[in-house]
Amino acid sequence: MKQKHFIIVLILISLFLTGCQIQDSANQISKGQIDLSQINFDENVVALDGEWEFYWNKLLEPSDFNTNQFAQYEKFPSSWTKYSSNENEISGDGYATYRITFKLSENQLMALRIPKVRTAYNLYINGSLISSVGQVGVTRDSMKPQYLPQVVSFLAESGDNEIVIQISNYYRPSGGLLYSIQLGSQSVISAAYTRQVAYEFLIFGALLMMGIYHLTLFAFRKKDPSSLYFGILCIMVGIRTMLVGTAYFQVLFPNLSFEFFHTVQTSIFYLCIPLIIVYLNSILPGNIHNRIIQLSIIIGVAFTLFVLLMPSFIFAMVNPIYQAWSVFLIFYITWVLIKLVRSDFKKNWLVVVGSLTLITTSLVDILYLSPLYSDTWPTFLKFLIQSDNNSSTGQFIFVICNAIMLAKVFSEALTYKTNMSEKLQEINIHLDEVVLLRTQELTSSKKKIELQNSELERINQELKNLSFIDSLTGVWNRRKFNEVIETQWSICKKNHSPLSLQFIDVDYFKRYNDTYGHIEGDNCLRKIGKSLSNKLTRSSDMVFRYGGEEFIIIVPNEDCAETLNMAERLIDEIEKLAIPHVSSLVKEIVTVSIGIASLIPNDSNSYEMLINLADQALYHAKDKGRDRVEVICGDSIQLPVVLKAENYQTFR
Repeated sequence: MKQKHFIIVLILISLFLTGCQIQDSANQISKGQIDLSQINFDENVVALDGEWEFYWNKLLEPSDFNTNQFAQYEKFPSSWTKYSSNENEISGDGYATYRITFKLSENQLMALRIPKVRTAYNLYINGSLISSVGQVGVTRDSMKPQYLPQVVSFLAESGDNEIVIQISNYYRPSGGLLYSIQLGSQSVISAAYTRQVAYEFLIFGALLMMGIYHLTLFAFRKKDPSSLYFGILCIMVGIRTMLVGTAYFQVLFPNLSFEFFHTVQTSIFYLCIPLIIVYLNSILPGNIHNRIIQLSIIIGVAFTLFVLLMPSFIFAMVNPIYQAWSVFLIFYITWVLIKLVRSDFKKNWLVVVGSLTLITTSLVDILYLSPLYSDTWPTFLKFLIQSDNNSSTGQFIFVICNAIMLAKVFSEALTYKTNMSEKLQEINIHLDEVVLLRTQELTSSKKKIELQNSELERINQELKNLSFIDSLTGVWNRRKFNEVIETQWSICKKNHSPLSLQFIDVDYFKRYNDTYGHIEGDNCLRKIGKSLSNKLTRSSDMVFRYGGEEFIIIVPNEDCAETLNMAERLIDEIEKLAIPHVSSLVKEIVTVSIGIASLIPNDSNSYEMLINLADQALYHAKDKGRDRVEVICGDSIQLPVVLKAENYQTFR
């Protein structure tokens, strides 16, 4: 319970650190003006939302407003594709000017926190150019896009102050400013921005180190691919953390292009989805359908290649398709986790909590970046969905949950190792005593020595027999078959008697495993192996597990007719087991197909030929619809014939 409380507190703290400040919604801009003279900016931050002056296809400077300019008032923030000009819809490509005036009671050192703007802008405050991100232009060739959230400080004057923003966009499907501009005192705004940057660096550093740690684990233990998947996922999400939110990588590397950053960010998103799927499948094997895993990998790689080969304004148009696919996968994984909770929550609760947190934050990011997000949404939803970097926090919590789970596994393994060491030490102490006692007995009596040798030979024989037993089904294994077939071949060759083989295959066993799982598949094979063994009446007849779902029976000194009758009885016995198999294309119960081959050994043939003939007969039985017996006597497949006194029959 302490672990659960720790995780819950961690989630609440992380969401608090990443959440935006609650904005003062009582102050709304009306007709391009707002009075903030009564606001105490030492305690409050104001979102400059409301009706801004909007001038479509005009790049106006502050001096241009000395002349009469016809103002169009539009709701801000919002993409200008939701506006109209002369009753015509505005496309995402173009340029525009936004303007407001706000009133203060005194001169103050103020700051604006400006989010990402699509996709270049010039900011004028009180007639002066304060900031420029990218290069504003009236055509695609004349502009230069850039994403760079920033804090801009300025000295606000008592009375009216003016903000003018020129924006141009030819690189994203929608242009303008989709997120609120925050106005506050320079100290408050800068402190909030610094906290967010510090938190993003904390997430980046934690994910990077955890990624390197898991890649190192994989380097030393390559049998467990989950460490590889998880390590790569941590590093990729860590890099994405620095490309969204404050996008601080663009501050650190200002010379890298908008295309480069946008391509990397989108590619990471496309690749992280299949990585999460394969990682969850590696730690929760058998819970995610193979078709879902294959589709997630194929679609993720295909979309990533499209991003790498196409310019940003092209692949941005197909992004909603991948977002929709991601939402489907999110709901599918949620369904898988719900099943885990119902089956064994105590064992899997860390994975469930971490995964659900990652899923929730990823869904928030997808909604925030999707065309569905709108400023008309209810205030509650807009408060929950305020940024595109929530998945970084979700991944951080996911990492913590997995780290705790890993520590728990290591602790249990260490405890088990300690207990086994103590038991081994105790056994060794008693073993020394036994050896000493046996040594004394051997030296005192030759008879006892002979008894000990006899006992040792018996034990060795039992161990040898155990090495010939299939551990799953309890019948003889293939190693034993290789030994017996050679011996029986030699005996039958010497006696000029026939040697027959029955090759038995469980029909549609892969479908059985896919439907019921590998554990039930193992139980099915055990039942079949036991049934086959029980039906053998002669001591010379032996059943072996040849491999997978295939069994083989050696029948010496019997011709095709008797072997065929025996095979028919075996098929009936398997059907009497009535093992359900709804995925079978033959019957709704488990059935088998049998191929029979019979030869009289001589110098012109071999037991390898006999095995190959039985295998051919089995495949012939499969081709004819399964749940049947096919026979090869000599060197050709015998078609069904009517049973006579000395003939044999092959049918089902």
